[in-house]
Amino acid sequence: MLVVLVIIGLVAGLVGPRLFSKVDTSKVQTAGVQIKLLRGAIETMRMDIGIYPPADVGLSMLVTPPTDPALRARWKGPYLDEAVPLDPWNNPYQYQVPGDGGRPFSIISLGADGKPGGEGIDADIGHDMGAVPAPQ
Repeated sequence: MLVVLVIIGLVAGLVGPRLFSKVDTSKVQTAGVQIKLLRGAIETMRMDIGIYPPADVGLSMLVTPPTDPALRARWKGPYLDEAVPLDPWNNPYQYQVPGDGGRPFSIISLGADGKPGGEGIDADIGHDMGAVPAPQ
């Protein structure tokens, strides 16, 4: 019985780190896909109402009609099937107007550490910077 436990421990020690790196990589990829989904929803809404959501309203405008009566009349949402998702690390996506690099808006996940910058899985992920792959 002791030998079996030692063998299981050795296998877990060899396989465990590889599995955890795959989980980290999948979270980075999920964040990239969700950002693309949110970007598409914002662009669809902009075509309907003529503006991007203001910074003070942010992504919530995808599921909640605007308070301005003129915009509310043209709003054809909700533009997401459910509430605005959190990133894979359970942090809200950052919405900025204007966006980085001269873009009209940016949607960013702050990565695993929830702080600006970082490397690997801690790196920021956004539609104007691409999904940053996790280290292998």
